[in-house]
Amino acid sequence: MRYTQDRDTAEEVLQQGFIKIFDKLDAFDFKGSFEGWIRRIMVNTAIDSIRKSKKKPFLTDNDEDFQLESTDPLVEKEEIEFVGLKAEIALKAINQLSPAYRAVFNLFVMEEYTHREIAEILGISEGTSKSNLSKAKINLQRTLNEEFKKIN
Repeated sequence: MRYTQDRDTAEEVLQQGFIKIFDKLDAFDFKGSFEGWIRRIMVNTAIDSIRKSKKKPFLTDNDEDFQLESTDPLVEKEEIEFVGLKAEIALKAINQLSPAYRAVFNLFVMEEYTHREIAEILGISEGTSKSNLSKAKINLQRTLNEEFKKIN
C-alpha cells in the first residue's frame, strides 16, 4: 500500500511479486537473506507497476506497516486508538504524494536505500532523488499538520 494509491492495485502488485518470486526461486543463491531477496523483488515489482501506469512518473514535480504493538499493560485503550488513528492519517498522507515523491520517500525512509541506489532503481539522477525526498517531506509535514489540527 505504500507504493500504490488503492487496495486493488496493491493486491495486484503483491500477486505479481509472488509470481516473480516463484518463477525465480531457483535463482536464489543463498548468499544473502531470503527475506531481503523477496523484499527486493516486491519493491521492484511495485516500481515497475508505477512505471507502467505513468509514462515518466519520476521526473514530475506535481504534488498530488503501521502496526500498533503495545507491551505496556497500562496503556489505555483510547491512547492506542489515538495512536492508531495517527498512523492511519500518516499512511493516508503518504499515499497522497505524487508517484515520484512516494516512491523516493518509501525507498529512502522505509526501505533504507541510498540516493545513489534510488537513482539507479528509478533511472533518475541522485539530485532528483534528493529533491523529490525533500519535497515529499515538506508535503507530508504540511498535510500531517493540517490533519492533526483537525483531530486535536
